[in-house]
Amino acid sequence: MYPRSLPYLLLLPSTLFLCVFFLYPFGLVAWQAFVTDTGQFTSEFFVEMKSHWKFNTAFTNTILLALAVVPFQVCLALYMATLVNGMKRGRDLILYIWTIPLGISDLAAGIIWLAIFEQTGFLNSMMQGMGFIDQPVSLLSYQNTGMIFLAILLAEVWRATAIVLVILVAGMGLIPKEYYEAAEVFGAGRWKRFTKITLPMLKPSLQTAMILRVIMAFEVFAVVVALGGTNLPVLMGEIYTWQFDLQDANVAAAYALVILLISISCTLLIMWGLRTPKEARV
Repeated sequence: MYPRSLPYLLLLPSTLFLCVFFLYPFGLVAWQAFVTDTGQFTSEFFVEMKSHWKFNTAFTNTILLALAVVPFQVCLALYMATLVNGMKRGRDLILYIWTIPLGISDLAAGIIWLAIFEQTGFLNSMMQGMGFIDQPVSLLSYQNTGMIFLAILLAEVWRATAIVLVILVAGMGLIPKEYYEAAEVFGAGRWKRFTKITLPMLKPSLQTAMILRVIMAFEVFAVVVALGGTNLPVLMGEIYTWQFDLQDANVAAAYALVILLISISCTLLIMWGLRTPKEARV
């Protein structure tokens, strides 16, 4: 017979970890965002953040990147996971190849795609070789923010789709095969089985994958720096600028709280939108 305190003892290490590495730093950031050096509570740092000329641009770019990257990644990962789940041979090899980008850091991924899009890169060489251009063009200049946005989008899709893929493949592996066999007996086609069996039973995995990916999308930084520098401002980039270049930790903390608020709001929205029937009754 286990003691009643055993579950709490097992939860104690993770609770301490969260307190030390999340709650305590969050408290420090919140204090910096709302309290002046003299100890007075104020909202002036948020006012300064909002009035800065780059805030609206950085906020819009971050939201647009998340809206462009996350839905596309989820759809692509769903398709890839369905293909992997239906394979009888070579499944592990294909899954291994598709998850190679997981071992590459954000900055390294950005540098890889920079080698493709820069003026002396692969894309310019290919277009020049095929006769589309006479000489290399600057694809990632400050005058071509649309191309910078596209390059960042492609780099993020290539780098982070594997995270969603792994979660969805694991979720699909938990769906009993008997459901699909019964559906086939009653004449359900592939699309019917996917929409009536796979998607409903994959909601918990989709919740996890989308929450994780949305949070990462709002924290995108290294890929943006590698491909766009300061030509495409994002919220995380502004945190770095205010913290290290402008030496203003208070405004940087205000930016961090904005990202946290957006992440929490999106997390709650995803949990509500992908809730199971049991959760909906509660």
